[in-house]
Amino acid sequence: MNKIFTPQNLLSILDYVKEGVQIIDHRGTIVYCNPATAQLDNVSRVEAEGRSILEIYPSLTEETSTLLQVIETGEPIFDVQQTFVNYLGHKIITTNSSIPLKEKGKVIGALEISQDITQVKALSEKLVDLQRKLYRGEKHESDESKGTAKYTFVDIIGRSREIQRLKTRALKAANTPSSIMIYGSTGTGKELIVQSIHNASDRRNQPFIAQNCAAIPATLLESILFGTVKGSFTDAEDRSGLFELANGGTLFLDEINSMPIELQAKLLRVLEEHSIRRVGDIRTRPVDVRIIAAMNMDPLQAVDQHHLRSDLFYRLSVVSLRVPDLRERKEDIPYLVAFFIKKFNKRLQKKVQGISKEVIEIFNAHQWPGNVRELEHIIEGAMNILEDDLIHEEDLPYYIQDRMRLRGIQEGMEDHLSLRERLQSVEKQLIEKALGDTNKNVSKAAKQLAIPRQTLQYKMEKFKIK
Repeated sequence: MNKIFTPQNLLSILDYVKEGVQIIDHRGTIVYCNPATAQLDNVSRVEAEGRSILEIYPSLTEETSTLLQVIETGEPIFDVQQTFVNYLGHKIITTNSSIPLKEKGKVIGALEISQDITQVKALSEKLVDLQRKLYRGEKHESDESKGTAKYTFVDIIGRSREIQRLKTRALKAANTPSSIMIYGSTGTGKELIVQSIHNASDRRNQPFIAQNCAAIPATLLESILFGTVKGSFTDAEDRSGLFELANGGTLFLDEINSMPIELQAKLLRVLEEHSIRRVGDIRTRPVDVRIIAAMNMDPLQAVDQHHLRSDLFYRLSVVSLRVPDLRERKEDIPYLVAFFIKKFNKRLQKKVQGISKEVIEIFNAHQWPGNVRELEHIIEGAMNILEDDLIHEEDLPYYIQDRMRLRGIQEGMEDHLSLRERLQSVEKQLIEKALGDTNKNVSKAAKQLAIPRQTLQYKMEKFKIK
């Protein structure tokens, strides 16, 4: 064995792993636990190592301990949720992957990697409980609106052909019961479209439930979606999932390509059979839920990269809508700017009238990688610091200003310039940037530009740069 990969060195490496790592021998005695495990279990390593795992975790048994199951069967176990009470009486919920350790084919111990999901599970269940109270009888009977979707098609700003076409197709889709797949880059406003579809449908007075599939650990997502029955796993309770809460309404599954493949198969079965089965249950429960799914990548690309089952893609894409990037509909920028200025004037108690001509040119030249969300944040940021009734170039984020200087924004505004004049314009901007970066230190600026100091001084005099 390489001298680097000695058992002692490997154990030292595990000391710095953020997940809990624990090793037991064939008798169930803890021979190693890293600091993350000790912190998770609220017990010192000195107390844990050398003692039986059932002594440190009195709530576990030989049947419920994933480590002891692996010792018994010799087979690995992956991504299993386990609830236990540790040595000090604290309830812990983890996701465990346990692997047998063998020597000459004989099991001599087991290694387990644990991820603490106690707080995530508690917060997820609290969210479901709050939604249950909201949608199942605790609203006043005269309040017909049970959904939480607040946006309508009126809130979708833009007059471009792309956005008008999207609104027309989405409005038509709202009047059907079919599943919808929406895709578009981050920040384009996919949930705005989803909520507008729900509020334009005949389900508008029924629940609207949204769940980001990437925000919940895979082991929890199934129980959050489908619910649980008492005894399905340790500490499990009878609890309805999001499908039951959304019954009669709309369930929006964002970033569906982050959902585990095996769970996608169960989702497909729900779409086909219109019924769900709680985790650990033997009976099915009918549900009437419209599914709208979204992702920030091309669905066909997600299928090719095995992030999305092809059969689920075809089932969800009965209606398929793509939200265009902002750079594809730049003619909508003035209307979006006016909307955001009005919004933040009210919130920040300002009286901003608009943006300067230079900012208009910058916005038209910018490629908007963050889309509408980026534009909104730029307007909000500028309105927090400006001292005028117009947003000027100096009010924009530094990265916008730098990017525009490097691209030579003035070239686009001065089409009458000759090639020589354009090159000189770019050269002047690069010199000004270098001087700005070096706090007007000529020697450092010359070094950054990779030219002699005397040459830089000559050019500064030529371009009248102080």
